[in-house]
Amino acid sequence: SLAKPPAVYEIELRERMIRLEEELKNQRELIKQGFDLMEKRFEVVDRRFEAMDKRFEAMDRRFEAMSAENNKRFEAMDRRFEAMSAENNKRFEAMDKRFEAMSVENNKRFEAMDKRFEAMSAENNKHFEAMDRRFEAMSAENNRRFEAMSAENNKRFGAMDKRFEAMSAENNKRFGAMDKRFEAMSAENNKRFGAMDKRFEAMSAESNKRFEAMNAENNRRFEALTKRIDRLMYWSLGITVGTGSLVVAALKVLL
Repeated sequence: SLAKPPAVYEIELRERMIRLEEELKNQRELIKQGFDLMEKRFEVVDRRFEAMDKRFEAMDRRFEAMSAENNKRFEAMDRRFEAMSAENNKRFEAMDKRFEAMSVENNKRFEAMDKRFEAMSAENNKHFEAMDRRFEAMSAENNRRFEAMSAENNKRFGAMDKRFEAMSAENNKRFGAMDKRFEAMSAENNKRFGAMDKRFEAMSAESNKRFEAMNAENNRRFEALTKRIDRLMYWSLGITVGTGSLVVAALKVLL
């Protein structure tokens, strides 16, 4: 600084330079140590990679050996499958021959069965034709019988209709007579009910008069009773007032 003399400033500057050189030396040594450690680590990594390469080579050799072994096994299996395929082909050929022989035999049997079914069908057709003729004859006979029965039933229903008409006329006459009787009875009943209505009206008027008289009598009695109660109240009040006056006078005399 400007306040310090040049000698002091130079000494401080030299000390700083010395400290800086020492610090740089220390940093160089640290950097060298770091590089040495890095080289050692890289060597270790290289050795590890070399070991891994050796392992991969060993694995490759093992896989090659396994592949060769598997190839041998697959070749043996292929030979076995080829032998089995040839054997199966022979068996299938034999089976085809047997099925062809069976098919020929079955065709002959089915042809014989077809002939038998044709013969049976012709026989059945004859039977069914005979049955159809019998059913037609039976149907014609039944139709004739139903026609005769229908004519007989029509005659019977005609006779029944006539009987019902006669019965209906007789019933109409009877119901007409009954209607006349009911009309006469209704007129007689109307007269009786009219007389009864008049009697009830007279009785009602008489009852009304009696109730009115009773009501008037009751009103007179209630008025008399009210007057008597009023008199009793006046008398009770007079007695009470007189008794009170006597008590007051006696108290005045005594006191």
